Amino acid sequence: MEFVAKARYVDYSPYKLRPVVDVIRGKNALAAINWLATYKTQRSEPIKKVLASAIANAKSLENVSAKDLIVQEVRVDQGPIHKYFKPGAQGRASMQRKRFCHICIKLKSIA
Repeated sequence: MEFVAKARYVDYSPYKLRPVVDVIRGKNALAAINWLATYKTQRSEPIKKVLASAIANAKSLENVSAKDLIVQEVRVDQGPIHKYFKPGAQGRASMQRKRFCHICIKLKSIA
């Protein structure tokens, strides 16, 4: 059975989160959450929270432990882009883009 957890409007660019997500795709859920806990960057926090939420969904729905789950699918999609202006060179205005993303994690039961 599949267990899903989603986080929307995460305050990181999807381009910065996708390399972190590529590492945990296809791994055991327990190994993935341990790897994210030891990975020393702030970007891994929202991914770790969504993965922990998916594991908690599996425990509450079918009483499946984390070692019996595999990270089947991880998506980091583009969210809205907040555009604003900051001063640029020679008195010009430079447009800045604050990117948001949506994270979706699907876990699959081995047993």
